Parts: sequence; structure tokens; C-alpha cells
Amino acid sequence: MFLCREKELNILNKRYRKKELECVVIYGRRRVGKTAIINEFTKDKPTIYFPALNTNAQGNLKALSKAIHLYQHPNAESAPVYDSFDAAFSEITRIGKASNSERVVFVIDELPYLAKADGSIPSRLQHLLDQEWSETRIFLILCGSSMSFMEKEVLGEKSPLFGRRTAQLKVEPLSYLETAKFHPELSNQDNALIYGITGGVPHYINKLDVTGSVKEALIENLFDTSSYLFEEPENLLKQALREPAEYNAIITAIANGATRQNEIANKTGLDRSVCSKYIKILSELGIIHKIEPIIDKSSRKSFYRITDYFFRFWYRFVPENIMSISSGTIDRTYDASIGSYLSGYMEFVFEDICKQYLIIHPEKLPFPISEIREWWGTHPVKRKEIQVNIVAVGAKANNTHGGRQLIIGSCKYKNAEIGTDELDLLHDYASVFTNGDDLCFYYIFSKSGFTKELKDLADNEQVVLIDLQEIYEE
Repeated sequence: MFLCREKELNILNKRYRKKELECVVIYGRRRVGKTAIINEFTKDKPTIYFPALNTNAQGNLKALSKAIHLYQHPNAESAPVYDSFDAAFSEITRIGKASNSERVVFVIDELPYLAKADGSIPSRLQHLLDQEWSETRIFLILCGSSMSFMEKEVLGEKSPLFGRRTAQLKVEPLSYLETAKFHPELSNQDNALIYGITGGVPHYINKLDVTGSVKEALIENLFDTSSYLFEEPENLLKQALREPAEYNAIITAIANGATRQNEIANKTGLDRSVCSKYIKILSELGIIHKIEPIIDKSSRKSFYRITDYFFRFWYRFVPENIMSISSGTIDRTYDASIGSYLSGYMEFVFEDICKQYLIIHPEKLPFPISEIREWWGTHPVKRKEIQVNIVAVGAKANNTHGGRQLIIGSCKYKNAEIGTDELDLLHDYASVFTNGDDLCFYYIFSKSGFTKELKDLADNEQVVLIDLQEIYEE
């Protein structure tokens, strides 16, 4: 099932119709759906599809030779191997120049593997684009999952390929609304949970394979040692990293509450400089992320959070339930050991969903916003750490007092209606970082709705109440 990538397909097809030489760079984290987009785009087009392999140069030359031969002889069972990459690329040049009526798409999937096997590949591609292919209509797609490689070695200023791309697509996970399109028959609460488990990664949504209840799908397709999703974090770390055990220790430490760099180093027993290097790589992979408050940004206040939801869910629930999972008795303990904690797990996910809602619906906001994050700091009177889930800053300060325009939000994922006490608390916390010149709007998001008293109050003040049903309305 192919859903929700209309924007990417429209961009690719628009460029394809131009009938000029194109070099499109497509990149994004593993499993996010890059290859699925390419396959959907090329399904009705003449295509040389070359999936580079994590092997040596000869192995990749053999794979490229086979891709070219299959383009020319679709039913062939074997293929001759070219003497060199130059010879193989020369054949693609010949095909591109000979195609008067057909526009040939040439895909190099997982370019980082090919460049690792032969470091001259970026320079060779530069020469081809500048010289050999400049008068052809070849549609080149360079695709990769290594974010750092694609951004530095393909898109970066020091790359031989810098300036050669005609377009680039960074493929992101799906939004919470797009994730819900996979299961329109389910409740909003179930779709929110599926988003919280998969992070909007289509591959994970499909592998979770919810056909009845989310609980049944989890027991069968994640909390089972023979299932694909059970092995996924370990497999991903092995594919992407040389020392997966050390990275696993860091992710485990963060999952267990060590969120500051010093805490992570102490928890893992790693040297601080080594730990810092590993943290940087995990950040580049999109597994963890450094969080800073939106106002009064400071490295002293920053912390790390697992932002890949699948990793976050797996490390939250699998390690501490491994005995029940391994013995095949998780179905008996699920409600007590997992189900009862899902609401708490979803609190951060719900914050993310609410932020997405504000970004997706600018027409519903009192002013355009330029930045949206969370805020935390010390309450000067209560002498304790406090946090506000959402603070969105207006794009322009155009109120009559010349102050800032702020949306200050609270997100509650509870099985109870939210009352006026939450608004009072939001006013109190906001007073720590706002002043009389600021124009503030207060947004309260709730899974289970609001009390009549809060609804009545919202009618008369700059207060907006949004429940889960409204969040999922397009």
C-alpha cells in the first residue's frame, strides 16, 4: 500500500516532464520510505535501478553491470560484468544519448555504500554530469540513508557534486494525520498510539500490521522474539554503526532517565569525549536529539531525548519485559506491565502531535508563528523546576505594545476532563518568562475534553481548547 507521498511524487514527475538532464538527491533516515517513493515514481518509466551494496568495489561493479543488463534484457538470468566503473558508466552514457523517445531514469540507491567501496565515485559522477551527460536527458537519482554523508559528501560545499543537483528531497516520517490514513477505521486514540509506536515511519506501520486491536498487533508483531520489529533496533545499529554495543548503552541510559551528557557518560562508563562522539552520531542518525528551551537557550539547560519513536517505545517496554517476551507469556502480563503505562508514554508523543497541529493549521492561529518548542526553567517563587509543553513565537511583533506574540500551550493525555486549574497553572508558569508587553494566547489540548467551567471561561478570554477529535479533523 502506497500512501501519503503525493508531494514528493509531484516534484519528481514535474522535473521528469522537463526532459532535461536532472540530478535529484533523495535522502532520509532508514525505513522512512525513500525506495518506495522511487519505485512508485519509476514504475511506468524506463529505469536502470542500481541498489549499491555494503561490499567492496568489485561486488558493486557486478551489481551495477546486472542493473544495466536487466534494463536491456529484462528476462536475463545472468549478466556480463564490465571491466570497470568507467566502462559501465560509458554504457549508461550511450543509452542516454541513444534514447530519442525515451527518457532514462538512472537510480543509485544507497550511494554511501558505493562511495565507501570506491572513493572516486563522487568525482566520476561530477565529470559525467558536467561532460558526458550534459546533452542527454538522463534523470539521475542519488539516494542514501546516511544523513551525514548525503549532507556533507553530496550536498556540502566541499563535495565534488556540490552545485550539480537540480533538486533535493529530504524524506521525513509521516505526520500523525498521514499515519492515520493507514487505518481510517480505527479510533483517534488508537491512531495516536500507532503514531507513538512507529513515529510515522511507513515501514514500521506496515510491519506492525494492526488488523484488530493495537494490543494484539504488538503482542504478535513486536513483543515476540521471532518478529521483525523485535530485532529491528539491534539490526539497525549493526547496519549503521561499528560499535553497536556502545550506542545501545547510550540509548538505554537515556531511556532510563540519564538525559544530560555527564549523566549519560556516568551511566555508561564511557569517557566523556568518547560519549560525546557517540551522542553526535546518534543525533545525526535521528535517533536522539538535543533539546533546548525556546526562550533563554543555554547548553546548561539542554538535555537529550530519544526522538525516534520506535526506538523510544522499544527501549521503554522491551528490556524490562524481556522475560515475559522470551517465554511467550507477554499476553498474560501485557495489561499490567505495558497497557497501564501507555498513557504516560503517550504524554510526550501527544505534545509532538499538538505542535504538529499548530503547524498544519496556520489558518486557525491568531498570528503566523516562526518557532515552536517547549520551555522550562526555575519558578522564582516556588523554587522548583517547571515546564510548559508548548511555546510558539509569532513571526512579527506587531501588537500595540510592541511586545512578543506568544502561544502558550498545555497538553494533557489523561482519561479525565481538564478543568480551570490547568489554565491557572499555565498562567502562573507563563508569568516566569513573559511580561506585560507580550500578547499571549493560551491553548489547552486534551485527550478527554474539558469541564464546563473551563469551556465557559474560554469563551471570554484568549483561551483556545482543542480535544483529540478536533486534532484529527483535516
